[in-house]
Amino acid sequence: MIDLRPVGYVNGLLLSVLGLTMLGPMLADLAAGNDHWPVFLESAVLTTLTGLLMALSCLNGVKPKLTLRQTFLLTSTVWIALPLFGALPFMLGTTGASLTDAMFEAMSGITTTGATVLVGLDELPRGLLLWRGILQWLGGIGIIVVAMVFLPELKVGGMQVFRSEAFETMGKILPRAAQIASGIAVIYVGLTIACMLAYITTGMEPFDAAVHAMTTIATGGFANSDASFSAYGAGVHYVATLFMFLAALPFVRYVQLAAGHPRPLLRDTQVRDFFLTILICVLLIALSIANWSHGFTERALREALFNVVSIMSGTGYASADYMQWGPFPVAMFFFIGLIGGCAGSTACSVKIFRYQILFASISAQVRKIHQPHGIFTPRYDGRPVAPDVLSSVMSFFVVFVVSIGITSVLLSLTGLDFITSVSGAATAIANVGPGLGQVIGPAGTFEPLPDAAKWILTFAMFVGRLELLVVLVVGTREFWRS
Repeated sequence: MIDLRPVGYVNGLLLSVLGLTMLGPMLADLAAGNDHWPVFLESAVLTTLTGLLMALSCLNGVKPKLTLRQTFLLTSTVWIALPLFGALPFMLGTTGASLTDAMFEAMSGITTTGATVLVGLDELPRGLLLWRGILQWLGGIGIIVVAMVFLPELKVGGMQVFRSEAFETMGKILPRAAQIASGIAVIYVGLTIACMLAYITTGMEPFDAAVHAMTTIATGGFANSDASFSAYGAGVHYVATLFMFLAALPFVRYVQLAAGHPRPLLRDTQVRDFFLTILICVLLIALSIANWSHGFTERALREALFNVVSIMSGTGYASADYMQWGPFPVAMFFFIGLIGGCAGSTACSVKIFRYQILFASISAQVRKIHQPHGIFTPRYDGRPVAPDVLSSVMSFFVVFVVSIGITSVLLSLTGLDFITSVSGAATAIANVGPGLGQVIGPAGTFEPLPDAAKWILTFAMFVGRLELLVVLVVGTREFWRS
C-alpha cells in the first residue's frame, strides 16, 4: 500500500502557497477601487486553510525521501489540486463561470496552455487578469522543476538523458528540488522583470506589462485583451518574440551562464537546432505571406517571426489571424506546434531533443541497412544513446500520436467538426493554446464548445503537461498493487 502522507504533505504546502498568492490580485482590485476584491480574500482563506490542514494532517508521515511510486503520484496530483483551487476566483468572481469553464481556465493557466473560455477580457477586473497571469507564471516555474528534478528520475520520455543536469537527485528528491528551484527561481524572476521593463519601454501600460511578462516567460499565452498581441505595435512584438525565445531555452544553462560558464549554452545542440528550426520556419512562412499579399515587407517578416516563435514555444500569443494567410502557413502552424522548445524550459509539446534522438536513430537504422555488418549507435550531443532512453523516446512518440487520435475521436463525438477536433486535441496535448478553424483558431476562443468537449480538453491539457506517460503509469492497476 502506498503511503500517501508525504504526497498529501507536499500538496498541502503548495496549496497554502497558492492561497497566499491570491492576496496579490486582491490588492490589485483594492488599488483599482474595484469591489471584486472579496472574491480573492474568500478564495485565499479557503485555499490556504485547506492546504495547511492537509499538510498538518500528513506531517507525521514526512520522510527524507520519496519512493518511486510516491514521486509519480506527487507529480500527477499537484497538477490536479492546484487547478481545482485555482478555479475558485473564476467561479466566485464577476465571470460567474461554471465549474466546467472555471476548471478549464485554471487548468489552461497552470499547465501554461493558454486556451481560454473567457470573452470580454478588456472588461474583466484587474484582479482576475492578474490571477490568470499568476497561474501561468507559477505553472511555468513548476514545470521547470518537474522537468529537471522528477522526470529524469522517473525515466519519462527519454528525460533520463538529463539526469546529470538534475544533480543526481534520486533518494533525496525534496531537498534537491528545493535547491534546484532556488537556483532557477532567480533566473526566472530576473527574466520576468527584464521582460516587464522591456514591455513598458515599448509603450505597454505597466499593469499589462507585468501580466504579459509573467505569461511570456511562462510561455503561457494568456493576454489581457481579446485581440491578444494584435493590439500592440512592432516594438512590443519584437520584445515578446525575444523573451518567448529565451523562455524556451534550458534554464539550467542560464544558471551555468550566471556562474560564469557560457560554453554549455553556446554548445547545447538543443539550443542550436531550436534556433535553426525557427529560422527555417520563419523564412518559409514569411515568403508565403509575401506571395499571398504580393510583397515582402517588414511586417510580413515580423508577423511570421512572432507567430512562429509563439506557437513553437507553446506560448500561443497571436499578432494576427494566420487563418487568413492561406493553406500553407496554416498547415505549417499545426506542425510547428508539435515541435516544442528545449527540455528544462517552460516550453511544451514534444521538445527538440526527442526529435534529435529520433532522427539519430533513423540515421543509424538507414546506415545499418546499407552496411548490415556495421555497428551504428545513435548519438545525442556526442554521447551514445542508451537503449532505455531510445525506448522511452519511441514510446513517447507513439503515445503522443495515439493520444491526439483518441482525443480527436472523443471531441468529434461531442459534435465538433474535423478541423476543430484534430487541432483542439493537438493544441491541448501539446499545451500550445490556439487551435485551427473559425471557432478555436487564433481569432476565436474555446467558449462555444460543449461542456463535454471542455472536460475532454481539460484532461488532455493535464496529461500533455505531465509528458503523457506519468499519468499513464499512475492509471495502471500494477501501480496501485502493494
